[in-house]
Amino acid sequence: MQLEQAPSSSALAMGIGLLPDARQAPSPHCDDRPDGVAADLLVIHNISLPPGEFGGPWIEQLFLNRLDPEAHPYFATIAGLRVSAHLLIRRDGERIQFVDLCRRAWHAGPSCFDGRSACNDFSIGIELEGADSIPFTDAQYHALATVSQQIMQRFPAITAQRITGHSDIAPGRKTDPGPAFDWDRYRALMQGKG
Repeated sequence: MQLEQAPSSSALAMGIGLLPDARQAPSPHCDDRPDGVAADLLVIHNISLPPGEFGGPWIEQLFLNRLDPEAHPYFATIAGLRVSAHLLIRRDGERIQFVDLCRRAWHAGPSCFDGRSACNDFSIGIELEGADSIPFTDAQYHALATVSQQIMQRFPAITAQRITGHSDIAPGRKTDPGPAFDWDRYRALMQGKG
């Protein structure tokens, strides 16, 4: 298998990995992809902080390494995590980009897809503000379809068959995006049928 060439440092400098409709909030929780490796997988997640609650600055603060462990009892258990995603889509459809798409975000943890481990090396991670059993919003589905199409245009190795959930690359360890995520609706929107 031949690997797609990773973007050069000049490509990074030109911002091809920055999405135009996303607010930029650069996370320190990222690094360079391995030499010669470009993204060829899109991973869908969900997150809510505190669990099951929406709104507030907590997700952004976690990804920016600014989460106050005393702001909520749950935060003391996660305050030391060094995690991020490339993009967060809030309940109202707002997009916040934490990591340039050409760089490696720390979103997948121990993972495997199609026989390849360490999915962070070759994937782009999108977090939806949500929970496994709570339906996602119309605004989120539309924003997710739009950004997925933008990503696929910039990274042609990411095809519809190479979009998956966190639960699929880390089975038994992760459950997101969960049973409330409507894969059929998302795919229909991606095809312009929604």
